[in-house]
Amino acid sequence: MTERRVLSGDRRITADQHLLDIAHEEEWKQRAAWRIMKFQAEFVEGFDAMEEADLGDAIGVYGSARTPVDSEEYKLGVELGRKLGEAGFSIITGGGPGTMEAANRGAVEAGVKSVGLGIELPFEQGINEFVHVELDFKYFFVRKVMFLKYSCGFCALPGGFGTMDELFESLTLVQTGKVGKFPIALIGTGYWGGLADWLRNSMLAEGKISPKDVDLLMVTDDLDEAVDHMRRAGGPDE
Repeated sequence: MTERRVLSGDRRITADQHLLDIAHEEEWKQRAAWRIMKFQAEFVEGFDAMEEADLGDAIGVYGSARTPVDSEEYKLGVELGRKLGEAGFSIITGGGPGTMEAANRGAVEAGVKSVGLGIELPFEQGINEFVHVELDFKYFFVRKVMFLKYSCGFCALPGGFGTMDELFESLTLVQTGKVGKFPIALIGTGYWGGLADWLRNSMLAEGKISPKDVDLLMVTDDLDEAVDHMRRAGGPDE
């Protein structure tokens, strides 16, 4: 699916960057219909591939691409993927290295389907070797739809902006009723605890969210608790 244009050195202009660059607004006006067809084609190809994969209940696992393979965090990702797999869930990640690779690896160890939804970036990242079903998207918004359409829950290990993006988008969709039951578990109280405290002590305290909104998140160090949270909300054993 990917198509990259060289910008300078190792950096490339991505399809998203080209789409959102106001400097190309006139070109966009002239070719709008054609670009919309490209969005449509990416949706169709993604839906077809995911339906053919027949994943059943699947959990999206997010986390940093920068997690070293020899770290405890990587081992935790493998264990999470394996435990979710043993509970009957397929695993969907962004397909990259680090925590994503770890969760896909755990899925392989558990003998369940392992999916990688890659994204075109200005730097090379590639799909990790533990992915059975591989898709590589040009547009972030198409990829986001695939994650939410084919996942019935979301587990996040420590991550960066991309993990935060997926987290708060999922929270917003649950809060506004755009998706139904969609459990969210954040793994690592040391990493996520400060965020949970800020949500309570700032957002909730100032009336920006309601008390029930805070309850949309589970923050835990216990992988079995996170897996049970996914199962109770409508997983394979429900």
